[in-house]
Amino acid sequence: MEEYTGSKYEGDIKNGRMEGKGTYTFPTKTRYEGELLDGMFHGQGTLFFPNGSRYVATWKEGRAIEGKYTFADGLEYEEEDWEYCDGYDRRFYTEICKGLKPAGRSQLTNRIPPREIPASCYDTGDGFTTRTQGSS
Repeated sequence: MEEYTGSKYEGDIKNGRMEGKGTYTFPTKTRYEGELLDGMFHGQGTLFFPNGSRYVATWKEGRAIEGKYTFADGLEYEEEDWEYCDGYDRRFYTEICKGLKPAGRSQLTNRIPPREIPASCYDTGDGFTTRTQGSS
């Protein structure tokens, strides 16, 4: 499978198909661990993402029918009554859990420790960009 799709499977096989319990790793390094039926996610299983977040769900014929997403820092996504980073409380989740830093040492990101930003670069949230010549 790996040579054709870039993905990898380790686990139970029935009639030449992924069935039972197993681990399926996508080429993106996202990993599914859980139950499968007839080659599809089916039953209880978790998707683990390379950034450290995860999605625990009940699956039916390859589709999630109920699940819970947890960010890498432990924050659980709530569809109803979402209270994180709203109009009333703009603190990062790590500040909610570990408290605010003293004045002058405030957090600029949710990461502890924050990632290093190369000289002459700006953090765009999903990477870095440099200031081009002629920009002001």
